[in-house]
Amino acid sequence: MITQSPDTGNVSDKWDRRFLELAKHISGWSKDPSTKVGCVVVGEDREIRSTGFNGFPRGIEDDSGRLEDREQKYPLICHAEENAIMHAARIGVSLKGNSAYVTWPPCSRCSRSLIQAGVNEVVYPKDLDIPERWKEDFDIAMGMMKEAGINVREA
Repeated sequence: MITQSPDTGNVSDKWDRRFLELAKHISGWSKDPSTKVGCVVVGEDREIRSTGFNGFPRGIEDDSGRLEDREQKYPLICHAEENAIMHAARIGVSLKGNSAYVTWPPCSRCSRSLIQAGVNEVVYPKDLDIPERWKEDFDIAMGMMKEAGINVREA
Protein backbone atom coordinates (compact mmCIF):
# COMPACT_ATOMS: atom_id res chain seq x y z
CA MET A 1 0.00 0.00 0.00
CA ILE A 2 1.30 3.45 -0.89
CA THR A 3 1.12 5.99 1.88
CA GLN A 4 1.67 9.72 1.79
CA SER A 5 2.95 11.85 4.61
CA PRO A 6 0.28 14.14 6.09
CA ASP A 7 2.67 17.11 6.23
CA THR A 8 2.11 20.18 4.10
CA GLY A 9 5.18 19.91 1.85
CA ASN A 10 4.91 21.19 -1.68
CA VAL A 11 3.16 19.19 -4.39
CA SER A 12 6.43 18.09 -5.97
CA ASP A 13 7.60 16.60 -2.65
CA LYS A 14 4.32 14.69 -2.27
CA TRP A 15 4.67 13.23 -5.75
CA ASP A 16 8.29 12.34 -5.07
CA ARG A 17 7.28 10.43 -1.95
CA ARG A 18 4.45 8.68 -3.75
CA PHE A 19 6.60 7.35 -6.56
CA LEU A 20 9.56 6.48 -4.35
CA GLU A 21 7.16 4.45 -2.21
CA LEU A 22 5.87 2.74 -5.34
CA ALA A 23 9.43 1.97 -6.41
CA LYS A 24 10.03 0.44 -2.98
CA HIS A 25 6.85 -1.62 -3.32
CA ILE A 26 7.99 -2.91 -6.70
CA SER A 27 11.42 -3.73 -5.29
CA GLY A 28 9.68 -5.92 -2.70
CA TRP A 29 9.18 -8.48 -5.47
CA SER A 30 12.89 -9.31 -5.23
CA LYS A 31 13.86 -12.36 -3.15
CA ASP A 32 17.48 -11.33 -2.70
CA PRO A 33 17.85 -8.43 -0.22
CA SER A 34 21.06 -7.30 -1.93
CA THR A 35 19.16 -6.64 -5.17
CA LYS A 36 16.00 -4.95 -3.92
CA VAL A 37 15.99 -2.09 -6.38
CA GLY A 38 12.83 -0.70 -7.96
CA CYS A 39 12.19 1.82 -10.73
CA VAL A 40 9.02 3.68 -11.69
CA VAL A 41 9.03 5.86 -14.83
CA VAL A 42 6.49 8.65 -14.71
CA GLY A 43 5.26 10.98 -17.44
CA GLU A 44 4.78 14.74 -17.30
CA ASP A 45 1.14 14.39 -16.28
CA ARG A 46 2.18 11.96 -13.50
CA GLU A 47 0.91 8.82 -15.18
CA ILE A 48 3.00 5.70 -14.69
CA ARG A 49 4.67 4.87 -17.99
CA SER A 50 6.71 1.82 -17.00
CA THR A 51 8.09 -0.09 -14.02
CA GLY A 52 11.01 -2.37 -13.39
CA PHE A 53 12.89 -4.11 -10.61
CA ASN A 54 16.24 -5.77 -10.09
CA GLY A 55 16.30 -9.31 -8.75
CA PHE A 56 14.28 -12.44 -9.07
CA PRO A 57 10.48 -12.39 -9.27
CA ARG A 58 8.53 -14.30 -6.64
CA GLY A 59 8.48 -18.02 -7.34
CA ILE A 60 12.05 -18.43 -8.54
CA GLU A 61 14.03 -20.38 -5.97
CA ASP A 62 17.01 -18.64 -4.43
CA ASP A 63 19.39 -21.59 -4.71
CA SER A 64 22.24 -22.80 -6.92
CA GLY A 65 19.83 -23.33 -9.81
CA ARG A 66 18.41 -19.81 -9.75
CA LEU A 67 20.63 -18.50 -12.55
CA GLU A 68 19.46 -21.25 -14.92
CA ASP A 69 15.84 -20.60 -13.89
CA ARG A 70 16.26 -16.89 -14.48
CA GLU A 71 17.86 -17.38 -17.88
CA GLN A 72 15.10 -19.72 -19.00
CA LYS A 73 12.22 -17.53 -17.84
CA TYR A 74 13.73 -14.05 -18.11
CA PRO A 75 16.61 -14.15 -20.61
CA LEU A 76 16.95 -10.36 -20.69
CA ILE A 77 16.53 -9.58 -16.98
CA CYS A 78 19.04 -7.03 -15.72
CA HIS A 79 18.92 -3.90 -13.59
CA ALA A 80 15.73 -2.14 -12.54
CA GLU A 81 16.07 0.83 -14.87
CA GLU A 82 16.88 -1.38 -17.85
CA ASN A 83 13.94 -3.62 -17.01
CA ALA A 84 11.66 -0.57 -17.03
CA ILE A 85 13.10 0.53 -20.38
CA MET A 86 12.61 -2.95 -21.87
CA HIS A 87 9.07 -3.10 -20.49
CA ALA A 88 8.28 0.24 -22.14
CA ALA A 89 9.73 -0.96 -25.44
CA ARG A 90 7.60 -4.13 -25.32
CA ILE A 91 4.40 -2.13 -24.83
CA GLY A 92 5.38 0.63 -27.27
CA VAL A 93 5.75 3.47 -24.75
CA SER A 94 8.28 6.27 -25.25
CA LEU A 95 10.18 7.31 -22.13
CA LYS A 96 11.55 10.50 -23.66
CA GLY A 97 11.08 13.44 -21.29
CA ASN A 98 9.91 11.21 -18.42
CA SER A 99 11.11 10.98 -14.81
CA ALA A 100 12.58 7.79 -13.31
CA TYR A 101 12.02 7.27 -9.59
CA VAL A 102 14.42 4.66 -8.21
CA THR A 103 15.15 3.17 -4.80
CA TRP A 104 18.90 3.24 -5.52
CA PRO A 105 20.96 5.50 -7.81
CA PRO A 106 21.57 3.93 -11.24
CA CYS A 107 24.89 2.28 -12.02
CA SER A 108 26.90 3.50 -15.01
CA ARG A 109 25.37 0.81 -17.24
CA CYS A 110 21.82 1.79 -16.34
CA SER A 111 22.74 5.47 -16.66
CA ARG A 112 23.71 4.87 -20.29
CA SER A 113 20.36 3.16 -20.85
CA LEU A 114 18.45 6.04 -19.25
CA ILE A 115 20.33 8.53 -21.42
CA GLN A 116 19.53 6.53 -24.58
CA ALA A 117 15.87 6.24 -23.55
CA GLY A 118 15.62 10.04 -23.26
CA VAL A 119 14.65 10.19 -19.57
CA ASN A 120 15.03 13.78 -18.36
CA GLU A 121 15.08 13.27 -14.59
CA VAL A 122 16.25 10.64 -12.10
CA VAL A 123 15.09 10.84 -8.48
CA TYR A 124 16.44 8.67 -5.66
CA PRO A 125 16.02 8.68 -1.85
CA LYS A 126 18.01 11.02 0.37
CA ASP A 127 20.67 9.90 2.82
CA LEU A 128 21.56 6.58 1.23
CA ASP A 129 24.68 4.92 2.59
CA ILE A 130 26.59 4.13 -0.63
CA PRO A 131 29.07 1.30 0.03
CA GLU A 132 32.69 2.18 -0.68
CA ARG A 133 32.96 -0.42 -3.46
CA TRP A 134 30.17 1.32 -5.43
CA LYS A 135 31.22 4.94 -4.94
CA GLU A 136 33.45 5.15 -8.00
CA ASP A 137 30.74 3.79 -10.29
CA PHE A 138 28.19 6.05 -8.56
CA ASP A 139 30.34 9.11 -9.33
CA ILE A 140 30.80 8.01 -12.95
CA ALA A 141 27.05 7.43 -13.37
CA MET A 142 26.11 10.81 -11.83
CA GLY A 143 28.62 12.58 -14.10
CA MET A 144 27.33 10.81 -17.22
CA MET A 145 23.72 11.72 -16.52
CA LYS A 146 24.44 15.34 -15.63
CA GLU A 147 26.59 15.73 -18.74
CA ALA A 148 23.69 14.37 -20.81
CA GLY A 149 21.37 17.01 -19.32
CA ILE A 150 19.44 14.67 -17.01
CA ASN A 151 18.31 16.34 -13.80
CA VAL A 152 19.54 14.05 -11.00
CA ARG A 153 18.23 14.75 -7.51
CA GLU A 154 17.49 13.28 -4.12
CA ALA A 155 13.97 13.35 -2.65
